[in-house]
Amino acid sequence: MNRLLPLLILAFGFFSCTQTPKEPDPTSMTDEELLAYATEIAQNTIMVDGHVDLPYRMKVGGFTLQREILDVSVRTDGGNFDYPRTKEGGLDAPFMSIYIPAGFQGVPGASKSLADSLILMTERLANTFPDKFAMAYSPADVEANFEKGIVSLPMGMENGSGLEDDLSNVEYFHSRGIRYITLTHGRDNLIGDSSYDTTATYGGLSDYGREVVAEMNRVGIMVDLSHVSDNTFKDALEVTKVPTIASHSSARVFTPGFERNMSDELIKAMAENGGVMMINFGGAFIDSSYAAGRNKVREHIVNWLAENELSRSDSVAQAYIQKYTEENNPFPSVLRVADHIDHVVELVGIEHVGLGSDFDGVGDSLPTGLKDVSMYPNLIAELLKRGYSREDIEKICYKNVFRVWKAVEDYAKAS
Repeated sequence: MNRLLPLLILAFGFFSCTQTPKEPDPTSMTDEELLAYATEIAQNTIMVDGHVDLPYRMKVGGFTLQREILDVSVRTDGGNFDYPRTKEGGLDAPFMSIYIPAGFQGVPGASKSLADSLILMTERLANTFPDKFAMAYSPADVEANFEKGIVSLPMGMENGSGLEDDLSNVEYFHSRGIRYITLTHGRDNLIGDSSYDTTATYGGLSDYGREVVAEMNRVGIMVDLSHVSDNTFKDALEVTKVPTIASHSSARVFTPGFERNMSDELIKAMAENGGVMMINFGGAFIDSSYAAGRNKVREHIVNWLAENELSRSDSVAQAYIQKYTEENNPFPSVLRVADHIDHVVELVGIEHVGLGSDFDGVGDSLPTGLKDVSMYPNLIAELLKRGYSREDIEKICYKNVFRVWKAVEDYAKAS
């Protein structure tokens, strides 16, 4: 028996060394330790953001190699996204929003032309800085880029008006790299009704819209239900054969009457479909009191400018506006974003929530602690504090949306 003891000790030591290290206990950490742990998770976990409006910001700002105009390969003044801040925050795959304003819908060919130009602009970013950015057309591409330390640039088209009235454009845009299409935007379009429009042109999806959803399934483009009306949302779920996403929406329970956000009924329906809701960070999306306060502040500032015969560009006016806004309309904080995640998890489970910041798309309304892409660790730290495990956070960061993306790919391959 004594001769076996050394072997037993050796075997026990080997077994112990091969076990998965125990996950740290966030409840025993200081705030500094918690943020350091959250940053480590962000840096070593693939992080997907469902919606970043960089392409349109580049169009407005002028994308050239002249840094005095706009070069997001280096730290920029203004905006929420650039390469250094992206790496600091651990963001690996921001879906580039190929955004088509609703105003383009009335001009034949204009929506498709703008979409093509923004796709080319995104490709140019990757081609100009191949050591920093790369295009990504699948989860496998994102994984490969992540291993190289390169930021992936998958693309989603925000507003199906880019399809014009030609169903063949669904396949065309898939060939151009589009991997989700937000069916509508600010107004009803040929596909269906928008949450921002009160016209209810079709009472949901149009007949053409039903064909579009089916064709998106066939070619392998995710159906994005952000921006659509409740009826369009329900119609799309009836038509689709695969899970869907909401690339940048939040929970309506926190913003009563704001149809752009998702009701509990819709969240449950999307979960039954197997889909993923990606939380928008914008102030008006996460807190109704912020939206109400913002409107009051705007009204006061307009009156103050008129009374003092000043324009917004005057330095005196800018100083006053900043001070008055800070004092009278406090921003929500990162805690409120975590509240939305909590709500979805409690309602339908951890498998149906992700991140869809709307960075570069919601102006200066972003919450304290989530002002740009460098600050994702603040959100992760708050989730850790609330009891989320590393595995939970990995699901939120990428595993949930990858599951949907792969399901859409698999269905298209079998079609």
